[in-house]
Amino acid sequence: MTTYRSDLLRVFQERGFIHQVTDPEGLDALAAARRVVGYIGFDCTADSLHIGSLVQIMMLRWLQRTGQQVIALMGGGTTRVGDPSGRDESRKLLTDATIAENLAGIRANFAPFLDFAGGEKPALMINNADWLDELRYIPFLRDIGRHFSVNRMLTMDSVRMRLDRDQPLTFLEFNYMLLQSYDFVELAKRHGCNLQMGGSDQWGNIVMGVELGRRVSDLALFGATTPLITTASGQKMGKTAAGAIWLAPHRLAPYDYFQFWRNTEDADVARFLKLFTDLPLDEIARLAALQGAEINEAKKVLAFEATRLLHGDAAATSAADTARRVFEQGTAGADLPTLDKPRGELATGLPLFRLVVEAGLAKSNAEARRLIEQGGIRVNDQPASDPGRAIGLADLGPDAAIKLTAGRKRHALIRPA
Repeated sequence: MTTYRSDLLRVFQERGFIHQVTDPEGLDALAAARRVVGYIGFDCTADSLHIGSLVQIMMLRWLQRTGQQVIALMGGGTTRVGDPSGRDESRKLLTDATIAENLAGIRANFAPFLDFAGGEKPALMINNADWLDELRYIPFLRDIGRHFSVNRMLTMDSVRMRLDRDQPLTFLEFNYMLLQSYDFVELAKRHGCNLQMGGSDQWGNIVMGVELGRRVSDLALFGATTPLITTASGQKMGKTAAGAIWLAPHRLAPYDYFQFWRNTEDADVARFLKLFTDLPLDEIARLAALQGAEINEAKKVLAFEATRLLHGDAAATSAADTARRVFEQGTAGADLPTLDKPRGELATGLPLFRLVVEAGLAKSNAEARRLIEQGGIRVNDQPASDPGRAIGLADLGPDAAIKLTAGRKRHALIRPA
């Protein structure tokens, strides 16, 4: 294992962020002198990022905490093209108005993690539309395109994997590599940026940007990527049966975010504590040493710390309290997902399978029926086997709500409105 002098690369290495670095020694020397200006780009394909972007956000957080300058680059321009990396099909082209709305929503995702106001080096949030929208096509091809070999571009994973699977790759997407490389050079010229970071699928694009900077402006640029984050069972991080784990509370309630981390596989707890919390490594080592049923205490710490970072102390405490009431005391908690139904509808009763779908515990009526018939649904902690059973006011529990449970860990409340 390489021994680094800088706090930045030492933290990255100890906490598991490093997969590849273009010039480790050169970057380490720069970071030791606190002269790194690093960025990661985020395209605006939705009004919130999801947990798949969290490892990159945490990299920016540690970049800032170790005294370096941080840039969060919003892809107001590149979103119009669509990044083909890691995809079998083209992204849906979004309107300018939708991209603007998404960009505004994503800004809020960064506020809990980065300091944009105080300190010696406040984080910067920049939109690449500021320069990409002004490009003239022919001059861009002459000045930038001539530095890119099509032969080499065809060997890059983002291109090769699509072609190997006989999936179409539009000429628009093929240009994405040029635009991302150009972003790096523009940030270097405008803000002294010298480090681009990203996931492992971005390695080819990052290397192209490093080389473009050297060719057009004799710039010394660096690149670093994180490993692909998968669970111990091999599942891609953040992929769940219930859908994406969003960072915005209007997309995913803090309680559900807490429960995602609480349900971490045993073998992943120590690794995720390093990547997704600020806890000191010695405390993480203590938690990682817990065995048997005690590993649940480490999972509670992971869930609390991850939720606290994103949603704050109050939301994390409330989510932990709700989880304790639901799982340890068998009662309902205030933070459980809630479906309000008109009292009149509950007075006449509603089919159980319909409520299971509306509460988000199943994606379709057929799935809900199957879950119920197989014993996977409980009403007020009691097994239910009849999908057509009428659920109504008579089923209200002591909390003036009807508690539905799917499996062991997914809950929802039905309340009369």
